[in-house]
Amino acid sequence: MTKAISPRTRKVRILATLGPASASPEMIAKLFEAGADAFRINMSHGDQASKVPLFEAIRGLEKKFGRPTTILADLQGPKLRVGKFADGKVQLVTGHEFILDRDKTPGDATRVELPHREIFEAAHENARLLLDDGKLVLRVLSVAPDRLTTIVEVGGPLSNNKGLNVPDMVLPLAALTEKDRSDLAFAVEQGADWIALSFVQRPEDLMEARRLIGGKAALLAKIEKPSAIARLDEIVEQCDGVMVARGDLGVELPPQTVPPLQKRIVETARRMGRPVIVATQMLESMIESPSPTRAEVSDVATAVYDGADAIMLSAESAAGKWPVESVAMMNSIADAVERDPAHGDRVHFTVLRPDPTTADALAEAAKNIAKTVSASGIACFTSSGSTARRIARERPAVPILVLTPHIDTARRLGLLWGVHAVHTRDVDSFEEMVAKSKRMALRHHIAASGDRVVLCAGVPFKTPGSTNVLHVVTLVGDELKNHPGKEGPDAI
Repeated sequence: MTKAISPRTRKVRILATLGPASASPEMIAKLFEAGADAFRINMSHGDQASKVPLFEAIRGLEKKFGRPTTILADLQGPKLRVGKFADGKVQLVTGHEFILDRDKTPGDATRVELPHREIFEAAHENARLLLDDGKLVLRVLSVAPDRLTTIVEVGGPLSNNKGLNVPDMVLPLAALTEKDRSDLAFAVEQGADWIALSFVQRPEDLMEARRLIGGKAALLAKIEKPSAIARLDEIVEQCDGVMVARGDLGVELPPQTVPPLQKRIVETARRMGRPVIVATQMLESMIESPSPTRAEVSDVATAVYDGADAIMLSAESAAGKWPVESVAMMNSIADAVERDPAHGDRVHFTVLRPDPTTADALAEAAKNIAKTVSASGIACFTSSGSTARRIARERPAVPILVLTPHIDTARRLGLLWGVHAVHTRDVDSFEEMVAKSKRMALRHHIAASGDRVVLCAGVPFKTPGSTNVLHVVTLVGDELKNHPGKEGPDAI
């Protein structure tokens, strides 16, 4: 039986990562009720078979709560690691030389294998090599085809197969590994709505993933490499959405540079009409503690004030002791920020100039008309979701009710700011559009009897990209009484 749940009054979306602490259908439902709008399945951990129940449980929420659900499958990407040591662990001493080579012999305190030919090809003098999440720092003194001589700038213990970051290089390395290709095919087969691509260095990295997805999911680029920042506009242009992956950015770049970069990425994505997610360490202390630090609360609030489409929980909801509490806390922080009278001004810090198209002009007009006539919501019909993305880009002060005949479109919109998506039958006439918009606004509590709603659609109907109509209606409660049922067998 469908359990009624009111639309989120909060406009920023919450993306919760699933893991050992949140793998059961019961826990996933609790996360949804606590405020999670979408779920991230991390393909880095566990095998594909273990992910099938997660996909099924998330989709099961649609029947339970009567709302489309959103799944993001996050691909692992290439992992750079050093080889093994004869004793399993060594101590690198600051100021001493250390060699990275292609020799498979177990290493010692003077050398170790580096099993990545691409690094030798891209390395140059003075480049930094960061080991173990940046805890150790090497600087390249000289480069040979199979040997890098470095100086240890920051020493410490180094054990087998520790990770390596190369912030000063653009590697001739594909963003997709064989594991990623297999995981991508699996995720698409399972019905993932978004595929997140790791290790994006350049816009060309997105092309293979786009081809393999074949239009069956949206493509999200994780911005986690300094080289990606250098070509940010081009990368954003080539993807459907962006993630500010602050974990790796904070390893490869000085930590003080990450906050302004976060704002720059959010601003770029918003300007180009792509949803943007802020991720990593948002409520990190809640992995162990039932309450966050004041600094973490401020961090989440900043992302909401900046107008991010979504904010993400990682280990907090995947492996922490307080997964439901973490989602509830993020929900309450976002609610408090959006109730701040200054939020409406702060969220428009990005100067947006609509493209010279009818659709963009109408999206901007819909926001302004809704404000002028004190409308309670904006309703739009969309086939591909492009109308919804244009309206959400404007960050209107009212909810956006999106009606679509395509369930995959409704699901993908779960990461979009302010959107309440409804899967329903299409309309064949302007009059039917008006009547259905009014009924759905009442039924989904976007507006009440006597309220105004701004309608946005395209004529002729069923033509993607034809948005060309704005219409303001006043709701009457009797309209819902006259049409109490669902809009069809596929309505959610």
